[in-house]
Amino acid sequence: MGIIWTIIIGFIAGVVAKFIMPGDNEPRGFILTTILGIVGAVIATYLGQALGWYAPGEGAGFIGAVVGAIIILFVWGLIARRR
Repeated sequence: MGIIWTIIIGFIAGVVAKFIMPGDNEPRGFILTTILGIVGAVIATYLGQALGWYAPGEGAGFIGAVVGAIIILFVWGLIARRR
């Protein structure tokens, strides 16, 4: 059930991150932004568990998921700019 909550929070975090970080370097399209938000939430969850911020099986909070999604969107922008 934890991964389902991570996906839901990641979906919302991806949308919020898209509004926080507007620009031409972002991925075009709602689905890609959502997927990157979910990836950001998953990374924030595992990084938080590795650092001891979250208990095993506990997902990242909303703020952590948004920060993870912003980081992923930033990295995506750097990669897309090089192409």
